[in-house]
Amino acid sequence: MRLDKFLSKATELSRSDAKKVLHRGEITVNDEIIKDGSRHIDVANDEVLWAGESLSVADGNRYLLLYKPEGFECSLKPKEHPSVVDLIAVPEVASLRMAGRLDVDTTGALILSDDGKFLHRVTSPKRHVAKTYQITLADPMSDELQQKAIHDVAKGILLEGETQKTCPAKLSFTDETHATLVLTEGKYHQVKRMMAYFGNKVIELHRANIGTINLDGLEKGECRFLTDDEIEQF
Repeated sequence: MRLDKFLSKATELSRSDAKKVLHRGEITVNDEIIKDGSRHIDVANDEVLWAGESLSVADGNRYLLLYKPEGFECSLKPKEHPSVVDLIAVPEVASLRMAGRLDVDTTGALILSDDGKFLHRVTSPKRHVAKTYQITLADPMSDELQQKAIHDVAKGILLEGETQKTCPAKLSFTDETHATLVLTEGKYHQVKRMMAYFGNKVIELHRANIGTINLDGLEKGECRFLTDDEIEQF
């Protein structure tokens, strides 16, 4: 592997910044100062140091959980707001992709990885991975309407513009304006459209869980790597 590519993979340095570090003589390979970024190294056997600190490239894919805050787009090329990847301080963050996007105004659990097959398993309706959403509604719903919504959602409803009903889902209410919805699919703006089906509007939306993975221990904007057990559940 080229040394400048290795540096960008092992650190948060861009290719251009890596060249500057090399030019300053801060990089050694097997105790030899190397300034040529085109120098090829043996990743498994050569010792690369930056200012005396050992560098390495992680093997395998990466799997992260982000507590997405409001005001960030789930896109690598955002249009009006910063991208969620701006919150993640790992090398080659642009190679990460998202398992089920959240709207700019939606908060909660977001899984990112560079493992495409894994991401597909998380989002595929055939896998029946449960995602739990906490909803705040604009208008109070009576007990009668709540019971109708619970019943209809459990059977599946036909959203505007769709040709197939939603998959059976579980809806519950804590009061007239707060509900929890558990889905196993991810249609476009699905939660908001489902509440609109019952004549209401979602004013706050939070994804609390993906499968058994929750946000315990994370603050908004923070992320962590998934554990082996969390990865294996998918």
